[in-house]
Amino acid sequence: MDDLPVNDRLIIPAAALSVQYSRSGGAGGQHVNTTETRVQLRFDLAGCTRLHPAAKQRIRDAHPGLVTASGELVIAADRQRSRHQNLEEARRRLAQIIEACRLPPRPRKKTKPSRAAKRKRTDDKKKRGATKKMRGRVRRDD
Repeated sequence: MDDLPVNDRLIIPAAALSVQYSRSGGAGGQHVNTTETRVQLRFDLAGCTRLHPAAKQRIRDAHPGLVTASGELVIAADRQRSRHQNLEEARRRLAQIIEACRLPPRPRKKTKPSRAAKRKRTDDKKKRGATKKMRGRVRRDD
């Protein structure tokens, strides 16, 4: 298996990855009963030195169901009928997970509505109130 390029600067070595194949469930006829097309890609998250410990923790927090007790990130792929396509899909999903959790999220900056937005809101409320007020009974003052 080849190294996994996550982006231009980060490459996960092939030694940190392992693959297991098994039979895929679901429909597919005789072919699915005889071939092992389901791919289980395992990434040694705990032992990987290429990722910052904070990034590893973000991966654990974002995907707790994918990380085992021993610190492995497990991704299963069985949508395709081909073993090669399932392997490529699992590798792509692993790269997406690592890339998404690589950098810390930006802190949210508190904002306030502008003066024009406040004015527009109050004008709209007054207009709506006037419209509702006009729906009442019509009285003749004659």
